[in-house]
Amino acid sequence: MQYYEKLKELREDHDLKQSDLAGILKISRQYYSSYERGINEIPMRHIITLCKYYNVSADYILGLPKGLDYPER
Repeated sequence: MQYYEKLKELREDHDLKQSDLAGILKISRQYYSSYERGINEIPMRHIITLCKYYNVSADYILGLPKGLDYPER
């Protein structure tokens, strides 16, 4: 699943409208819609805001598999 499909799924699961999310992100509904359609890439600051709002990880929104190993420093 592409991240933009996950954005739509999360929004619909929470019974929200695109305008609700646009208000949270302080952008227009049309611009938010372009994220869900995969036309514009969502910036990191908006991913962070949505992670906090939905209480999910960025990995979840980005559709990354669970249990990925992270490089050690």
